[in-house]
Amino acid sequence: MLKHTLLKAVQTGAAVMQSYFNGTFEITNKEGINNLVTEADHASEKAIFEVIRQDYPSHYILSEESGEIIQDSNYKWIIDPIDGTVNFANGIPLCCVSIGIEQDGKMILGAVYNPFINELFFAQKGFGATLNDKIIHVSKKTEVIKSALVTGFPYTYLDAPNGPLQIFEKLIRKGVPVRRLGSAAIDLCWVAAGRFDGFYEHKLQAWDSAAGFLMVEEAGGKVTDFTGNHYSPYQPHILATNGHIHQELLDIVNGGEVKTIPAHQ
Repeated sequence: MLKHTLLKAVQTGAAVMQSYFNGTFEITNKEGINNLVTEADHASEKAIFEVIRQDYPSHYILSEESGEIIQDSNYKWIIDPIDGTVNFANGIPLCCVSIGIEQDGKMILGAVYNPFINELFFAQKGFGATLNDKIIHVSKKTEVIKSALVTGFPYTYLDAPNGPLQIFEKLIRKGVPVRRLGSAAIDLCWVAAGRFDGFYEHKLQAWDSAAGFLMVEEAGGKVTDFTGNHYSPYQPHILATNGHIHQELLDIVNGGEVKTIPAHQ
């Protein structure tokens, strides 16, 4: 029942998102330049809430636009009604609905749906991860220098040692391909599907990563914070990889250098 409601919620939100796509809608700005929220975000969120409340009216909800709707429940729905809002507002079809469900503080279910390319990712704790009902697995790359990575940059620049731009420059100067798609939920799902070998970001909110980090873990990958501790979506830093390159990429994020391949190889 919980899975059924989750899938119905992401599909309902996505249908609303599609109805606004490339149309005319109101856009406002949150903290930081180009940190947008649109009329479609609110409409998608409203539709998702209606689905959840129909089946689980007493569940706790944490959502990007409405914040916390506190209930005395051991279940919490963590919702991003449109992840990749800047993409969405510009007619770029790299955006999605992302919903994770916690039980007693542990993520147990996650779904991420991009209707524009018809990709529905789903994960259940202990049961693996799927893309359109087919089992997915992380990649098998073992060196950062041979990996394809993805990242994002915060709307309010994080002025700290080994910040987003410094790490980005360090990697690309060594020839490591690093992409920036504009949707952390999609980034994580694409790591889970083996398209990327690793993802790192300095400043995420719980709704950005709740579903996606479970996707990576259930696809056989590893997700930590920047100290190497088990990941919590309630802190800002995330490193998600296929597991094989995790320690090396963790070292790089913390100031280390990219290991290059000797010339004779």
